[in-house]
Amino acid sequence: VQAVLAPFGAFGINLAAMTAAICTGDGAHPDRRRRYLAAVWAGVFYLCVGLLGATVASLLTAMPHALVLAVAGVGMLATIEASLASALSDPGSREAAVVTFLATASGVTLLGIGSAFWGLLAGVLTSVIVSAGRRRGAAASAPAPKPVTAASRTPERTSA
Repeated sequence: VQAVLAPFGAFGINLAAMTAAICTGDGAHPDRRRRYLAAVWAGVFYLCVGLLGATVASLLTAMPHALVLAVAGVGMLATIEASLASALSDPGSREAAVVTFLATASGVTLLGIGSAFWGLLAGVLTSVIVSAGRRRGAAASAPAPKPVTAASRTPERTSA
């Protein structure tokens, strides 16, 4: 369904990814073998929402927009935490990951292009600059080769 509706702007209607992230996380149950219960209850909840869809939709439209966004954000905290932990785990790319996240989260739109593009561009530029600086620093800290002097040369032996 998503592949068909995505070209028309309906790419975000599938809640399976968020539900899977919530149901498979440590918050669902400490024992991995018992986490399936969270998926069962999520299914029951989806059936109830399906049966009462019109009522739920009217309740959501009656709520303030900021409250709906806040509830959605709270639901995604574990996913954001895991993603940031993964992105920041490599010390070599930590700066680029932070710059990418901050530029994307800023919501800046320049020249009609959204912050996701600018965040990606800022992250790539940061990665290039940081890696060039590390290469330059490694070359500067490498010991210089010793100059060859006449005293350090071994005399050639001649055969008689």
